Amino acid sequence: MGRTRYKIIEPTHPHFITCTILHWLPVFTRPDSVQIILDSLSHLKTSDKLKLYGFVILENHLHLIVSSEDLSNTIKKFKSFTAKEIIKLLQANRANNILDQLAFYKKAHKKDSSYQVWQEGCAAKLIQGYEMMRQKLKYIHHNPVKRGYVEVAEHWRYSSSKNYAGESGLIEVETGF
Repeated sequence: MGRTRYKIIEPTHPHFITCTILHWLPVFTRPDSVQIILDSLSHLKTSDKLKLYGFVILENHLHLIVSSEDLSNTIKKFKSFTAKEIIKLLQANRANNILDQLAFYKKAHKKDSSYQVWQEGCAAKLIQGYEMMRQKLKYIHHNPVKRGYVEVAEHWRYSSSKNYAGESGLIEVETGF
């Protein structure tokens, strides 16, 4: 999973995961960049039996509550695929300012690409019971409210908050845990 102090210690159990764009650059400001994330999560639900319990996508990072048969490997696939697709999208949209920054801030040991999209590793915390799951879901759903983007959590389009309010969200999540 790269160089990180965070470890996925129970690879089949739900974890609260934070993935951050390199140097906190605002990559998820358009629907097509967010769609890359949603499409990847949908694919991993089938290919890796990913269980998605909750999510929020903000302009420069995302939070997930997820589990799979091998979560470290699943997150590695997620970050690798989404990074390649985000680069393609930025190139197609001629987003040279962001591309230049992704090249500039890229870690020196990253030799396989001209760009680095994600910060290395991810913050991963094992969900230890129902109360912790509830707290983490509340945290991610209220993140856009806390930032002042919306007044009500369910109004943030790129979140599982609607799913938990009994409405249809952008991607299906596991609300029973």
